Amino acid sequence: MTERKNDQERRRQRRDRARRGWSPPGGMPPGDQGDPELRPSDEETLDHVSGHWRIFQRRDGNRFSTDDFLCAWWAAHLVRILGLQARDYLDLGTGIGSVGLMVSWSLPEVHYTGIEAQEVSAALAARSIRYNGLQDRTTLLVGDLRDEGLLPAGPRFDLITGTPPYLPLGAGLESHRPQRAPARFVHRGGVGDYATAAARCLRPGGLFVLMFAAYRPDDVPQAAQDAGLQILARRQVIPKEGKDPLLEITAMTVGGDGRPFPEIPDEGPIMVRDRAGQWTDAYQVIRGDMGFPLARPSS
Repeated sequence: MTERKNDQERRRQRRDRARRGWSPPGGMPPGDQGDPELRPSDEETLDHVSGHWRIFQRRDGNRFSTDDFLCAWWAAHLVRILGLQARDYLDLGTGIGSVGLMVSWSLPEVHYTGIEAQEVSAALAARSIRYNGLQDRTTLLVGDLRDEGLLPAGPRFDLITGTPPYLPLGAGLESHRPQRAPARFVHRGGVGDYATAAARCLRPGGLFVLMFAAYRPDDVPQAAQDAGLQILARRQVIPKEGKDPLLEITAMTVGGDGRPFPEIPDEGPIMVRDRAGQWTDAYQVIRGDMGFPLARPSS
């Protein structure tokens, strides 16, 4: 336990060093405004996400990760570079709200709807939404995304994101810590259910961005085919130079209005770290796009 605390302290110190001399972009959130419910308990942390915004997370629960960050970034990046309309935005299995918050920060015109089955995660997301002053542009639904009666009827969303669990039940040892097992193992719906929900809710010409495991390369194409979605582009995420791809982001759409979807440029795989373990220049640009601090040059 002492070693774990030491590791956490070293990570905190590195983050602090990275932030020195850096000013977060964007406006300030309202914060807690004296509301004790908007202050972290001893079991929670209140962490930076994009710009000045913050997110509530359990210390021992499921915390936002590179998966969430890159899914949010590529969705917002494609909306911007392709000039897409993005007013109504849906995040499937929104968890603690990390993807939804980062997309909302990057695309301030969107109305964010999130759906989450785990009540503990949805409660954390709701507090983060209030802390950042997003109540007027957010709808949070608590329930199973497979429930057709819970999501808004008809294809109304311009943009949808999803980071479904990768592992089928029985494929490994599940954590007993809060939130973690359903975030990794398919308890209430896997990639096929996410694709089906997206196809039902995405307007013609809209964009669906899904993050999934690169070591399961056939799952997403099969799910897209079964749901009637068209794959537009796929982009691998390599955690470190010389390593195999760990993640893959897929952009999809549905037809229906007869107009061709804008061509997505091939920007190659995303390399997170170089052989020395430092963030690559490209990944630094991505962090800057999403309002995260850049790393200081190593000495």
